[in-house]
Amino acid sequence: MLDSSNFLTPVQIVAELDKYIIGQHDAKRHVAIALRNRWRRLHAPADMQQEIVPNNILMIGSTGVGKTEIARRLASIAGAPFTKVEASKFTEVGYVGRDVESMVRDLVEQSVNMVKQRRKEEVKVQAAQAVEDIILDALIPPVTTSTPAGASPASGFGGADGQDMPSSDHELNERTREKFRVKIRNGELDDRKIDIKVQQNSGPGIGVIGGPAGLDEASLSGLQDMLGSMLPKKTRKRKVTIAEARKLLLDEEAAKLIDMDEVKDEAIRQAENAGIIFIDEIDKVASRSGKGGGGPDVSREGVQRDLLPIVEGSAVNTKYGIIHTDHILFIAAGAFHVAKPSDLIPELQGRFPIRVELQSLTKEDFFLILKDPKNALTKQYEALLKAEDVELSFDEAALERLAEIASQVNEEVENIGARRLHTVMSRLLNDILFDVPDRIGPNAHILITRELVEERLRDMVRNRDLTQYIL
Repeated sequence: MLDSSNFLTPVQIVAELDKYIIGQHDAKRHVAIALRNRWRRLHAPADMQQEIVPNNILMIGSTGVGKTEIARRLASIAGAPFTKVEASKFTEVGYVGRDVESMVRDLVEQSVNMVKQRRKEEVKVQAAQAVEDIILDALIPPVTTSTPAGASPASGFGGADGQDMPSSDHELNERTREKFRVKIRNGELDDRKIDIKVQQNSGPGIGVIGGPAGLDEASLSGLQDMLGSMLPKKTRKRKVTIAEARKLLLDEEAAKLIDMDEVKDEAIRQAENAGIIFIDEIDKVASRSGKGGGGPDVSREGVQRDLLPIVEGSAVNTKYGIIHTDHILFIAAGAFHVAKPSDLIPELQGRFPIRVELQSLTKEDFFLILKDPKNALTKQYEALLKAEDVELSFDEAALERLAEIASQVNEEVENIGARRLHTVMSRLLNDILFDVPDRIGPNAHILITRELVEERLRDMVRNRDLTQYIL
């Protein structure tokens, strides 16, 4: 997290990004500096912290060159709340559609989920103990002070009706429970079925359709949550195996052990100080003329003007409370094939002072993308087939030819960047994926060679009308 004393340096951040993204060194350097600056701000003198605002970044580049992946990996490195939105999906205030403030509410929701999950991990041991006790009670109920006569301790009954359980029977019951506790922990009883009570989902909401006039989305959602919390939690009885019971109950018991007010407060702080909002397709709301005009340009400029206060810094109402956007890092991106960055309204341009142009991917880049990253497409397919006990591997000549074909198709049809590799790999491996495991059995070893690539992709290379392969 941002307050960690060992938060990564810019050089280390770039090194982490290099594990997943090939090339685009300028973009990596800029986002690494922006991320480190957030840590620096929180360790600056208190009177300066509010004055230091993030340098938002505008990424310019064609589809598939890594804009989204850089932003997403950056958030992952920082353990920061992250949300991606498309500017073209927003509408000007007063029109039907998503309003720009919804991106901030999405960020807070993501932050709450992250903090909640972390808190649940912290109480996992206690929650597991509580779940174990519930399962044990279902198997061997604890003795009661008033029980039917003649019942056995193992069934939870003992002593005469209305009389106290003798201490020896208490001890026997406890010894029995401890024996079963060991069996539960060792997984010896995982297949045994028991009756448990689980919380029942209340469904989509309380039914505040529309809500009172003037009630915004955040207030309406908050009202629904408040009404929901006032109603008693519904439970239902289910007969499940002990293994299933453990999974069903663990989340419920962990939720009981965390303080949701603390979760909300921390989530708001995290979103404000560490949150990253990635606004894709920002070029789609740029006015083609750069001077506004009529028709669609009016709506585009309206969206930009609605974005402006969010990016400048404003207070947004969410169902978890007010969030200030002054220190959220905004990364905008667009291809800018038709419009230019200068076609954005001047005020919005000024809020994205760092501009970086991402380079189109070359054949050499494609080769490295197939070979080096930890999540390389080749490694993904190898993992898929390993699940069937089939070993898949590629020789370097095959990877070189795949890179060459992807680059060639991008040049001849439409440049969709690294996404073209998905098309090429799918075409290459579809028959193999279909034949496993029925025709290609376990323990088989499949080596992808240049000759096999040529054979499988011959039609794709020769046929210039490749529209059927465009993603």
